[in-house]
Amino acid sequence: MTALPANIDDTLARLLQHDYVAERTLATTVFLALKLQRPLFLEGEPGTGKTEIAKTLAAMLGRPLIRLQCYEGLDLAGAAYEWNYPRQMMEIRLAEAGGADREQLGRDLFSDRFLIRRALLQAIAPDQPQPPVLLIDELDRADEPFEAFLLEVLSDFQITIPELGTVKAPAPPIVVLTSNRTREIHDAVKRRCLYHWVGFPDAQREARILAQRVPGAPERLSAEIVAFIQGLREIELYKLPGVAETIEWTRALMTLDAVALDPQTVSQTLGVLLKYQDDIAKVQGGEVARLLQQVRDAAAAPG
Repeated sequence: MTALPANIDDTLARLLQHDYVAERTLATTVFLALKLQRPLFLEGEPGTGKTEIAKTLAAMLGRPLIRLQCYEGLDLAGAAYEWNYPRQMMEIRLAEAGGADREQLGRDLFSDRFLIRRALLQAIAPDQPQPPVLLIDELDRADEPFEAFLLEVLSDFQITIPELGTVKAPAPPIVVLTSNRTREIHDAVKRRCLYHWVGFPDAQREARILAQRVPGAPERLSAEIVAFIQGLREIELYKLPGVAETIEWTRALMTLDAVALDPQTVSQTLGVLLKYQDDIAKVQGGEVARLLQQVRDAAAAPG
């Protein structure tokens, strides 16, 4: 297990070593969350690198990553634990056949060997060799009542199991929660966390991200891609392209041996950037031509 960063500059440098180009405000929040042992709540548009922070922290600190992917209908059994009922029933039948003591059997049935650990319980289990990074991804996809299950974990890094007792982490895991803000997360969750809004990067930082993630991309192509996507995000679309789409589009264009943007190639590859037909239809044709002209004008401008 690697030591925590010593300061904000160290946090920035170590994130960059793992190809994550963070702005200083994000690095500050990450540093404080690590030092204060507080959960980190990241909110923002899809594709802006929220999930990637948890993955990067796990790699940077040499810790296992435990991921809880949230979805509608997620409950305690899917997120924390459940009892292995088929195995318990088999144990009951075997015990009855062998004439076992019923009182002892009742105690044994709700012991650790019949417990199925899900992500939350795995993250705080006392037998973890080292505190993991727990990623609670896209919390806004889960139903609002599910948030109440998280409060004990976020506050005290423990889970109370009625039949077994309280399981408490000997050392707090690093907890990262993300939300795409499709709905508001309850204040009770946010109060237990350090909060940061992860927005779209400006052109300079997006260019640095692209250079870090796709180092073989031609310089001219990278500059045009960044300028085009920065302009694209100014259009009113159902879903704006995130940094993940910038990286994927660059790799797609390199696969097509593109060295610069042209109307035909852009139109044919819009499906890499945009995920809704209405957005593609809105951009194709006139908007593509306008954005490309904007890119050329910016490239030709002095300085």
